Amino acid sequence: MQAHDDLTLLIEAAKAAGDIACPFWRKHPKSWDKEDGAGPVTEADLAVDRMLHAKLLGTRPDYGWLSEETHDTDARLSKDRVFIVDPIDGTRSFIEGDHNWAHSLAVVEQGQVIAAVVYLPIRKRLYAARTGHGATLNGMPLHVSQHQDLTNTRLLTTGRNLLPEYWLDGCPDFARKFRSSLAYRMSLVGEGRYDAMLALRNTWEWDVAAGTLIATEAGAKVTDRHGKAPEFNNLTPAFDGFIAANPILTDRILERLAPAV
Repeated sequence: MQAHDDLTLLIEAAKAAGDIACPFWRKHPKSWDKEDGAGPVTEADLAVDRMLHAKLLGTRPDYGWLSEETHDTDARLSKDRVFIVDPIDGTRSFIEGDHNWAHSLAVVEQGQVIAAVVYLPIRKRLYAARTGHGATLNGMPLHVSQHQDLTNTRLLTTGRNLLPEYWLDGCPDFARKFRSSLAYRMSLVGEGRYDAMLALRNTWEWDVAAGTLIATEAGAKVTDRHGKAPEFNNLTPAFDGFIAANPILTDRILERLAPAV
């Protein structure tokens, strides 16, 4: 019942986030680069973050908090449940006026995501999931694709990840596409519109927490680049790469990846 109530709260918060972010979109919001090459941020990201912090923790004051746009502390590590959010996932797309940015919201309990929402307000696409109850897009059930051959796998990833040094016996003949938002990439895999997603760089928890449950509840196997299933709310909230696809395809991708150096 708690996961159901949390999912309802996340849906309400995601829609409220869209109401805040959309007026900034294509209106040249103030933006700047974060320190340490952490990417761009806009005034819209921060406005959404403030609202989510107030709304979510105001309703669940005993939960922990992890957000891309909030200074992190170790206080969340002692909490049974934690909100993990990315106020705007795909900020570069947002700045460029592209449609493919999302609000990514999740509740984690003891390291596992129990409720999740990925919402694209411009596209009017709301992905949602809770543990054991499947994943949906605008209320309709989702299922991953059953494509199992690496050749012609519709793979969401960056071009750099197809360089030969990352693969044993050369890169498979993937059909590569790209979306800036990792949360959206994982949701598209859950939807079955694409067969797999792959990230080989350091992958932050807020980018993939919500998408992990959506993809998993749709039938995907989700791992880091070493084949380990993700656990969330870590001291350093990041994974070494990320993969999502149907179980057979995930295993075949893992088999072909070169060892990380």
